[in-house]
Amino acid sequence: MKPVAIDMDYLHDTLLALLNIHSPTGMCDQIVHYVGSALQEIGIDFNVTRRGAIRANLKGGGKNWDRALAVHLDTVGAMVCKLKANGRLGLLPVGTWPARLAEGGRVTLFTAGGPHRGTVLPRLASGHVYADQVNAQPATWENLEVRIDLECESEVDLSQAGFEVGDFVAFDALPEFSPEGYINARHLDDKAGVALVLAVAKAITESGTRLPLDCHLLFTITEEVGSGASSAVYQDVAELVVIDHAPVAAEQNASELGLTICMMDQAGPFDYHLNRKLIDLCQQHDIAYRKDVFRHYRSDSASAIAAGNDTRTALACFGVDGSHGYERTHVKALTAVADLMSLYVQSPLTFKRDREGMAPLNGFPHQPSRDIIQIET
Repeated sequence: MKPVAIDMDYLHDTLLALLNIHSPTGMCDQIVHYVGSALQEIGIDFNVTRRGAIRANLKGGGKNWDRALAVHLDTVGAMVCKLKANGRLGLLPVGTWPARLAEGGRVTLFTAGGPHRGTVLPRLASGHVYADQVNAQPATWENLEVRIDLECESEVDLSQAGFEVGDFVAFDALPEFSPEGYINARHLDDKAGVALVLAVAKAITESGTRLPLDCHLLFTITEEVGSGASSAVYQDVAELVVIDHAPVAAEQNASELGLTICMMDQAGPFDYHLNRKLIDLCQQHDIAYRKDVFRHYRSDSASAIAAGNDTRTALACFGVDGSHGYERTHVKALTAVADLMSLYVQSPLTFKRDREGMAPLNGFPHQPSRDIIQIET
């Protein structure tokens, strides 16, 4: 078993196309159509839920048990909460992200009459007018507003232009691919994950690689609000690996130059044995990796488990600096995750016993243990 060759040009072009499609949570129809078309071009069967989550299938040799890879199509964004007397629009976040990272963003506002362009600014935006007050004002969503690229100077102007409370606001990705391999953009979380999963699926399909069991490719649409994989995972999935970003910071062990295997996030530890399997594959095939723990982070794994799915879960990540802002990763990280996933889908089920949801104790795995230490008191 060895990694399949990933078409990096395809990954690049697919990521660029995804980044140029607005998809804040609640407005994912266009990107669902794009990913569906990409799957059709590769020749992979799929179905779509009522709301738009995609469940594709890489056929394998299994009968009643499967595995799955999950990524999410939705991104953070915002929604209009107020038409203001100064002709600007108040905002609330869609998803969990700091107001400070939204400042200066160029946006598209989707109204019933069509899209309009604008810029997100703090209420006091000019240093020439407000001097030190610009830095002193709070960095909160209540203090942000959208300056519309229309002649709107009052609430009446906004209403007549077709703006309403509840209009979606999508932030431009502004992608930039450097010759050194760095990728800068908003929404690499998780569009880089989507692109690499499509690239792995294309490589597996075109190479004719035979898989030991079916592998579902799950593309969820509400991860940023916490419910992503709740309706996409079926009970025949014995193992689920989520592909998402690893936040890079001085307090973290992750690197934007490579693969990170998350041992625990705020929802709790990931499956010991499935994590061990991924680490073993990395070691056997010389894929550099790091392990990390994410303190303020929740993924599609948590929503899948919370929905009642009895599946082993793991989280394989590409490192991202500046998560939920203007993010940066490196092609090395995407390549490492893609290589690991191409190996994982070729591997057998972690435990034969997991072919059944409920089974006798015989065959249930053991974790490392040691004899009880006797302490005299």
